[in-house]
Amino acid sequence: MLAVDHGYIYDLLIKLGLSDFSARTAEFILVRPLKIAAILLAAVMIGRVAGRAASKFIRTGYHRSPMRVPTPRATMRADTVGDVAASVVRGVVMAIAILMVLDELGVDLAPLIAGAGIAGLQSLVKDIISGLFVIIEDQYGVGDVVTLGESTGTVEDVTLRVTRLRSVDGTVWFVPNGEIRRVGNSSMEWSRALIDVLVSHEADVEKAAAAILDEANALAADPAWSESVLEPPEMWGVQGMDKDGVTLRLVVKTAPREQYPVARNLRTRISGRLQREGIKAPGPVTS
Repeated sequence: MLAVDHGYIYDLLIKLGLSDFSARTAEFILVRPLKIAAILLAAVMIGRVAGRAASKFIRTGYHRSPMRVPTPRATMRADTVGDVAASVVRGVVMAIAILMVLDELGVDLAPLIAGAGIAGLQSLVKDIISGLFVIIEDQYGVGDVVTLGESTGTVEDVTLRVTRLRSVDGTVWFVPNGEIRRVGNSSMEWSRALIDVLVSHEADVEKAAAAILDEANALAADPAWSESVLEPPEMWGVQGMDKDGVTLRLVVKTAPREQYPVARNLRTRISGRLQREGIKAPGPVTS
């Protein structure tokens, strides 16, 4: 049977006449705290240096890439990815340090790791990897209006594990990144306001379409909306016909996230214009 090497302090205490239990207890009290402190200090220093190196590497590579356009959003994304990389590196270093500390305390790590649950660990890793791709690929960012599965709202925060959305009614949704299968972003690069106007079957459709488009052009020429409207509005014409009336569709290309205020203002203007032109909306339907 192989002899166990307890260390110099243990051997010294044994030679001084202490029992095995006393020597081991004294060594645990005197030596282990120093080892644990050294491990944690080294982890903090290594994590800080390695995190900064990873962040600098990501930022430098991102900005030097000839495929990247140096826009403010691209710069912000590079900074975000750099910060995330630094956090991941520091987290890995600290996780290793914690395992080393537990080992120093005599904790059997095998049952602990098994008890953590392979499924739970896989889910966490899946969320983190998905979060990295969301940030790196710029699928969405804070302030964007997106649809993630059944949840739609404005992005308030994006972390490696979860995305936080706030819907129109104020409800906050926390969506794990690993569960995101499809992303709909209505704020990327440009948006489009869709205004469907319902008029009665007896109305002059061409006159109504011309009046609607004229009001849209007036809004586009308004200095207060010049930065919101990117291109001249388009009248796409009859979108549908049913027992209630004829639906005319107007589309306006807008700056990101400006489609909603533009659409609301246009509906107000169009409603007043149609009333002044004497173009009737559908009346109440009776059976």
